[in-house]
Amino acid sequence: MSHHYSGADWGFPHGDARLDLTDLYAFPKPGDADKSILIMNVHPSAGENPPGSTTAEPFSPEALYELKIDTNGDAIADIAYRVRFSSSDGAQTATLRRAEGPQAAGTGDDGQAIVEGAPVSTGREARVTAAGDYRFFAGWRSDPFFFDRRGATNDLQFTGDDFFANKDVCSIALEVPNSALGSNRVNLWARTLDGAGGNWVQADRGALPAQAIFLTGAERETYLAGEPADDARFAAVFAHSLEHTGGYTPEEAMRVAGTLLPDVLSYDPRRSASFPDNGRTLTDDAADAFLATLTNGKVVTDKVGPHNDLLAEFPYLGPPHNA
Repeated sequence: MSHHYSGADWGFPHGDARLDLTDLYAFPKPGDADKSILIMNVHPSAGENPPGSTTAEPFSPEALYELKIDTNGDAIADIAYRVRFSSSDGAQTATLRRAEGPQAAGTGDDGQAIVEGAPVSTGREARVTAAGDYRFFAGWRSDPFFFDRRGATNDLQFTGDDFFANKDVCSIALEVPNSALGSNRVNLWARTLDGAGGNWVQADRGALPAQAIFLTGAERETYLAGEPADDARFAAVFAHSLEHTGGYTPEEAMRVAGTLLPDVLSYDPRRSASFPDNGRTLTDDAADAFLATLTNGKVVTDKVGPHNDLLAEFPYLGPPHNA
């Protein structure tokens, strides 16, 4: 999440950039307090290992892209929005389904169809599909994440060089009625599942930025394959990393690790969004918030700010740079 390279050695999960989950956002729809915007970004346009551009095909037809929603605080999904993609003659279309209860908590591509045959955008124009109270978008967009990634790999010596200023990402954006989320605070996370082998295998998951790469250590693969309900088992791993990165005492490191787990994004649609307190907007400086925690307040900024190409209307993400 937010490092854009979830796999080992700065690579991609299962060696496929299309399965790489980069960021999750949740915020009230501007100008309409009865609806929320949920955005799941995957597939960064540039890789580190191997270096260079990734595939032009936005989404994997053999994958499942899923937004999970816990409505009662047990870190088990009560609602799931699931997206599958089909490819034909160089173009892709999407099907969005909604699952509830045990079906949402499970693994599969079933559920009630909300949107079918939605065109996937590859150019500058955002091709939006409306279905009742929902609006749906999928396709290439300007990456809204901002961070001095090179500074992060240079012992946190930041210069304000935004590595992502000219990068693209593949977005799945939903405009949903708040009534579909329940009436209270919910916990959100996203995941990708790889079905290439005939069975669904979780490739990536997360909600909170950056912690999967900086805090999981040798447990990264286990963490990415895990479920939020079981995240307490990673508290000691997180605490060990925090002792080294922030100079925390063992007791304090365990306390801080507990604030980062389970790996879910808390969101109350009745309140304004602001990370890390409530959801996450496209301009929230999530990287700075994480740096302050990672370093125990020793480093509080990477000197990078939000991008200026965001849109005022759905899907809110700017047009892709390489369209």
